[in-house]
Amino acid sequence: MTTLVALGTTKPAIDPERLEQKRQKLFALLGELDRVLVAYSGGTDSAFLAWAASQVLGDRALAVTADSPSIPESHKRDAAEYARICGFRHEFIPTYEFDNPDYVRNDPDRCYHCKDELFTRLEEVARQRGYQHIIYGVNCDDLGDYRPGQQAAKRHQVKAPLVEAGLSKAEIRELARQAGLPFWDRPAAACLSSRIPYGTAVTPERVKTVERGEEAVRALGFRQFRVRYHGELVRLEFAREELARALDLEMAARLVEIFKPLGFHYVTLDLEGYRQGSLNEVLRRG
Repeated sequence: MTTLVALGTTKPAIDPERLEQKRQKLFALLGELDRVLVAYSGGTDSAFLAWAASQVLGDRALAVTADSPSIPESHKRDAAEYARICGFRHEFIPTYEFDNPDYVRNDPDRCYHCKDELFTRLEEVARQRGYQHIIYGVNCDDLGDYRPGQQAAKRHQVKAPLVEAGLSKAEIRELARQAGLPFWDRPAAACLSSRIPYGTAVTPERVKTVERGEEAVRALGFRQFRVRYHGELVRLEFAREELARALDLEMAARLVEIFKPLGFHYVTLDLEGYRQGSLNEVLRRG
């Protein structure tokens, strides 16, 4: 039995035989698609899917990353670097979700409008260049969270091979580790707009502020964290294993030095620590 340990968290044991069956199923599903575009953010799931598609389909698979203000520049660089190291074809295309008032308004369905824009642009590429299918990297663990982008995928008939193969996040990380892929333990990532609470307009200026803050925190050596934008207040979430370091008075002073010049009047630490989708908690309470 294999136990996957990533990011300081012990995962349930993974059955190697069952995992291999799922890998084979994924590869078989990809083999049925012929020419395919992969919606590729550079995160572990989409990176593994892009690699797998290239293993099965070769040059008939193309990974495509949105060139959007909501994607940190460091993530775009990582996406390009992973593609180079892993040997799969990769391109950037511009997306224009910030031109859509429904996206900027930042209602709880914001992610739908983002994915709708991405998949619309990918459909244009597919029509122009003869790709029959678009796939994306949602996994089985994602199905239980509030993710309006999945509705956009259904509308555009975008396939989810990782779900069809029954793969969880931990299993994808383990398969990536076994394949020697550099992103297998990459911290969970999300677009910068997800740092801004629903009802607060999402603008390129605000997401750029968040990006500058996160890059500065990353330079301090932190690995898993989020910068949450609340107007004059910034709320910092750190993974449990890194929270004690963030709470150190000297480190707290350094964080203040980062965020006050970015325009925040108050710099706060969230004592619950980092958790994915924390801004969705208000929806669940409602």
